[in-house]
Amino acid sequence: MKIVVCMKQTPSKDSTLRLSADGAGLDLSQAEFETNEPDSYALEEALRLRDEHSAEVVAVTAGAANNTTAIRDALAKGADRGIFIEDNLFAGVAEPLATATALAAAIRKESPDLVLTGLQSDDAGFGQTGVVLAELLGLPHATIIVELKTDGTTLDAKRELEAGWFQRLRLPLPALLTIQSGINKPRYATLMGIKKAKNKPLERRTLTDLGAAIEPALTVRRLYAPAKQKAGMLLLGTPAEQAAQLLAKLREAKVL
Repeated sequence: MKIVVCMKQTPSKDSTLRLSADGAGLDLSQAEFETNEPDSYALEEALRLRDEHSAEVVAVTAGAANNTTAIRDALAKGADRGIFIEDNLFAGVAEPLATATALAAAIRKESPDLVLTGLQSDDAGFGQTGVVLAELLGLPHATIIVELKTDGTTLDAKRELEAGWFQRLRLPLPALLTIQSGINKPRYATLMGIKKAKNKPLERRTLTDLGAAIEPALTVRRLYAPAKQKAGMLLLGTPAEQAAQLLAKLREAKVL
């Protein structure tokens, strides 16, 4: 059984984010990166299935040159090998279709039994890459999975719906699932795992190598901070006087 996990590196929560010179994105040249947290749950689920079914876990990510944070983290935690798709297209926040197209080109060559992704990314939060990837690969899929079991032929999954409702599904393999955060408790990379990761296979591929021609379907024209709102007003005096002032202001604003 072969399981592919899609990983992403996102700016760390402590990074100071600044607008790029053209105002169409963020300047991430000085940012520190970390593994996208929702993807950690997908990786952990893959590793648990690997331990149960003697599977191979392959981590795949797309990023700018030398930004291999997520893939090396996956190898250190237990993934058997990694595939890194290197292109400056992924230096910022790539839109879902572009990302899914690149991932699909690499995953097709693997012919996996199961593909897992996190529910969404911490930076853009589109929550669409997994389902677009399933369509490109022609795989049955389900989203927001909170429980997963397999016998190696079919999947029994439980997915979260709205208002506290859940749905149970049975899917044939191969399939793709997006994993809900909190389904498990992701493991930490041990010192031994970090050492072993240095000797694990890490294949580097470009979009040209994969034969993936990508035309982004979404272009960000301008990114800016919200306009500052008017300052608040402090009402002084006795409670009765404050109430009268508030009533006058509400009438002035035509709320009353």
